[in-house]
Amino acid sequence: MKWNLRLAAANRSIWKASELQRMLAEHGLVISTGKMSNLWSGQPASIKLDDLDVICVVLQCSVDELLLPEPNKVTRQSDDSGSSSVQAAGGGGTSPVAGPGPAVTPKRRDGRSLPPR
Repeated sequence: MKWNLRLAAANRSIWKASELQRMLAEHGLVISTGKMSNLWSGQPASIKLDDLDVICVVLQCSVDELLLPEPNKVTRQSDDSGSSSVQAAGGGGTSPVAGPGPAVTPKRRDGRSLPPR
């Protein structure tokens, strides 16, 4: 999916992230400057559905204007059993949909070891 907030806002003559941030706050969605910057200029990793509702109300748009599908980024692969699975193009990593792969061991961000099992 492609995040299209900036263009959706520009279509409504909203040119600055701070202006949209103020409008969202007027509707009860208070967003930090860092998160607003990510929403405005980046590809957010996640967004709450409630937040998406407020954005759509403020911009008077629907979700399909904010999220654009990119089907060319998805490929279909066959596994040995004859069924197929979907994996992102250029993936290279394992996907829960792609079938069994190497065991994943979680790591802590702070570099400390995990407790014993």
